[in-house]
Amino acid sequence: MTKTVDARGLSCPQPVIMFLDAVKSAQDTTFEVIVDTEASKENVSRAAESRNCHVKEIREQDAEYHLTIVKNP
Repeated sequence: MTKTVDARGLSCPQPVIMFLDAVKSAQDTTFEVIVDTEASKENVSRAAESRNCHVKEIREQDAEYHLTIVKNP
């Protein structure tokens, strides 16, 4: 199952904090993080990699970024 983290309209560090909280509290291994700035996309990607997660895909859609992040076992 995929957990969605909708961080649109929020500035950093909020999207990063929301993603990290989701990783800590969820049993899910796949996350979709939605952000609307380049900076948030980059910061969430770096945070994911530093937490043993893999950014599988980044899609740009309607001035938003949809990051598919997989938690490594």
